[in-house]
Amino acid sequence: MSSDKTQAKFADTRQKILDSARVIILGKGYAAVGLNEILTSAGVPKGSFYHYFKSKDDFGRVLLEEYFSEYLVKIDSCLGDTTIPAVQRLLNYFEHWKDSQCSDCQEEKCVVVKLSAEVADLSEPMRLALQNGIEKIQVRLAQCIAEAVAANELILQQQPEQLARELYCMWLGATLINKVNRTPDALELCLRTTRQRLAAEVIH
Repeated sequence: MSSDKTQAKFADTRQKILDSARVIILGKGYAAVGLNEILTSAGVPKGSFYHYFKSKDDFGRVLLEEYFSEYLVKIDSCLGDTTIPAVQRLLNYFEHWKDSQCSDCQEEKCVVVKLSAEVADLSEPMRLALQNGIEKIQVRLAQCIAEAVAANELILQQQPEQLARELYCMWLGATLINKVNRTPDALELCLRTTRQRLAAEVIH
């Protein structure tokens, strides 16, 4: 088998493991999932895990980095659409957040909420991957807020970065409460609060 084909097969199998693992981990958590369960789900021979990942920590880090990479593409598509006013882009983003976290689709659930409390004290590589991903999300929110200010859609008494952090932390907390209560109440309240917050900043 040629080197290119070997590398392509390696990458394909590695991706199958990651894809299977994400679905399982979103349902069970990280620590509760065994490597053999992931490999069986992916259709990969047992015992071959360390051929594709250096360690379970390395696997977890790659899993998170891939999740954030895909998620940031979605954010850029939503927040970067300049045909829509910046404030509306922000509202669209948070409305989608609410809808996705209230849906029954497991793959739409927030990986940050699912894993941050569980792995932050257990795996430094995974903690850093979470931290880096969260920072990138907040940067994009801040950029959209700054665009709203530049377009005279908003007037702020604070820096866009501060408002972005406040909104993200509020939504992350509401998503956790939504998970605990198994009702959409916290996220619906969060969306109303976000609308009120942005409306209060609108230039009339």
